Amino acid sequence: MRLDLWLWAVRAFKTRSMAVAAIRAGRVTVQDLPAKPARFLQPGESVVIRADFLHRVLRVLGFPKSRVGAPRVPLYAEDLTPPEAIEAARQRARDQAALRPPSGGRPTKRNRRRMDAFMGGTSRQEPPV
Repeated sequence: MRLDLWLWAVRAFKTRSMAVAAIRAGRVTVQDLPAKPARFLQPGESVVIRADFLHRVLRVLGFPKSRVGAPRVPLYAEDLTPPEAIEAARQRARDQAALRPPSGGRPTKRNRRRMDAFMGGTSRQEPPV
């Protein structure tokens, strides 16, 4: 199965075109070598996806006929990314979101809602008792 199709099928990317763009940008390697979108994968190969703050490592276990639901992904891909790396990436993303340019002014309603959702809070105040 093609690399770009496999990445899309195991839900590593939301769309196949996003997978192709990441591969062409050099953010995806197979067996520590740069790859092309049409490269055919073999079972047991490792695929590294470099996102903003995280390097995900996936091992190819199988090839789905089409995109699979999240509960079925472990049948086709094994995530070898260490949990510490995932938590560190989440923390770096939170730190990055907290930094706003000093001249940015007050956040818009949309930006505030996005920041609140990202930080796990709510933008509504509790009613007084």
